[in-house]
Amino acid sequence: MATESSHMAYVIGALIAAGIAYILLGTGDKAKKAPVTTTGKPSTSAVEEAVLHASEYRKFKLVSKVQLSPNSARYRFQLPAADAVLGLPIGRHISVMAVIDGKEVFRSYTPTSTDSDKGFFELVVKTYPSGVISSHLASLNIGDEINVRGPRGAFKYEPNMVRAIGMVAGGTGITPMYQVIQHVLANPADKTHVSLVFANVSEDDILLKDQLDKWAAEHDNFDVHYVLNNAPEGWTGSVGFVTKDILHKYMPAPADDIKILICGPPPMVKAMDGCLVELGYEKARTISKHDDQVFKF
Repeated sequence: MATESSHMAYVIGALIAAGIAYILLGTGDKAKKAPVTTTGKPSTSAVEEAVLHASEYRKFKLVSKVQLSPNSARYRFQLPAADAVLGLPIGRHISVMAVIDGKEVFRSYTPTSTDSDKGFFELVVKTYPSGVISSHLASLNIGDEINVRGPRGAFKYEPNMVRAIGMVAGGTGITPMYQVIQHVLANPADKTHVSLVFANVSEDDILLKDQLDKWAAEHDNFDVHYVLNNAPEGWTGSVGFVTKDILHKYMPAPADDIKILICGPPPMVKAMDGCLVELGYEKARTISKHDDQVFKF
C-alpha cells in the first residue's frame, strides 16, 4: 500500500507540473501574438488586422476628399487602427450601402488603394446626375461615415497567373484595372505584361492619368493607349469608340496564357464582346468566372 501510495503521489505531482507548464507556455504564445506596451495597451507592432467583413456592413469615416475633376474625387476613409488593412484581395470589390429616402441603396466600387496602405482605404468616384450613391458620396462632409462590406466578385489576381493581360476600361471602369496594375508593377518578381486601352468622353474625364503615364514611362511591362470621343487639338491617342482594330493593335493576341479584362458602361462592354470574338478570343460569359479568358467586372 505504501508503494502504491507513493506511486500515486508521483503521478499526481507530474500531472500538476505538466498543467503548470502548459499554462505558462500558452500565456507565452498569447503574449507573442498580442504584445503590450508598458502602459498595458496593445502595441502598434501587433499583427495587421483585416477589417473588411463579407456579410456585415461596417462603418468607415471620411477623413479626406481630393477633387480630381469637376465631377470626380478621391475619397479617403479611416480604418479602426493605424496598422489595420482593409483585407480586400486584388481584383475584388466592395459594396457601399446608404439609406436614402428610407431605402437601402447599394453600389459596388473597387478601391484604388491596396493592403500595402495601412490605416485607410481610398475610392475614386465619378459623380453622375442620376448616380444615387455617387451623389451621396459627393455630399459627404469630413467625419461622415459610409457602410461597407466585402469582398465581392469572382476575380482574384495572383502574380504571374498569365503571361500577359489586356485591359479595356471605360470611364470609372478604370478602378479595378488600376488596382491590378499597381499590384503587378509593385512586385519585381511579377513579369506579367499589362496593356491598357482606356476610353473616355473628353480629356478632362481621364481619371488617374498622371499616375498611369508615370507607370508607363517607368515600367517596360506596362503600356496605355487612350481613346476619346471628343479629342482636343493635337491629341495623339485614338478618336471615337474602341474598335476591333484598336483591340487588335493593343491587346495581347489570343493564347492560352493571356487574359482580357473589361470594365465600363454596358454598351461599351457589349461592343467589346462582339469585337473580341471576331478577333479569335473566347466568348465571354454573361457572368464571368475567375478562369475565363475574357473576364467582365
